Amino acid sequence: MTSPYDVLARITSERRARQPAGQRCEMCSESIADEHQHVVNVAGRQLMCVCRGCYLLFTDSHAQLRYRAVPDRYLSFPDFALDRRTWEALQIPVGLAFFFRNSALDRTVAFYPGPAGATESELDLDAWRAISVAEPRVALIDDDVEALLVRVPDDDGQPECYLVPIDACYEFVGGLRTRWRGFDGGQEARQFIDDFFTTIAERSVERRL
Repeated sequence: MTSPYDVLARITSERRARQPAGQRCEMCSESIADEHQHVVNVAGRQLMCVCRGCYLLFTDSHAQLRYRAVPDRYLSFPDFALDRRTWEALQIPVGLAFFFRNSALDRTVAFYPGPAGATESELDLDAWRAISVAEPRVALIDDDVEALLVRVPDDDGQPECYLVPIDACYEFVGGLRTRWRGFDGGQEARQFIDDFFTTIAERSVERRL
């Protein structure tokens, strides 16, 4: 039976000619557009830009593969079971973070944005476990390729919580990093955050308990 790796090896061996300038698939070197899809290198925790053909090789979420295709699913979680005290127990220094389960590490990891990009937080696993028990929608998040994106207001208001593709999180962090000014990010960074969450809200399908 031919595996995805056999297919990739054959494609690569057939592409001996010099490739045109521009962005190319990181698997088979096919030219790709600016708008393209991604797969995750699970062990390396790395996003790879790929063509449609290579992307389709890794869409089976039940297969034990080294790479996994990033889906295009956006869900909003109204009335998510998270308050200010619970957020503080996670020990994340800002009111914005994304969480995903890394199957290679067999645990959930958390990242928050800042002037240097995505910073990993030392997640309090007991606090995260308590959230997972209180909030069953956490179980909807697909390992490695989807994340829970959370924005907690400065007051006691309800947090914004979304299930998003993992590449959307890194796109957000990268865009914020280029706009960050000074200690608190500045007005341009705050506007970018507002605009990004507005776009996410418009794309998301509401999922209630």
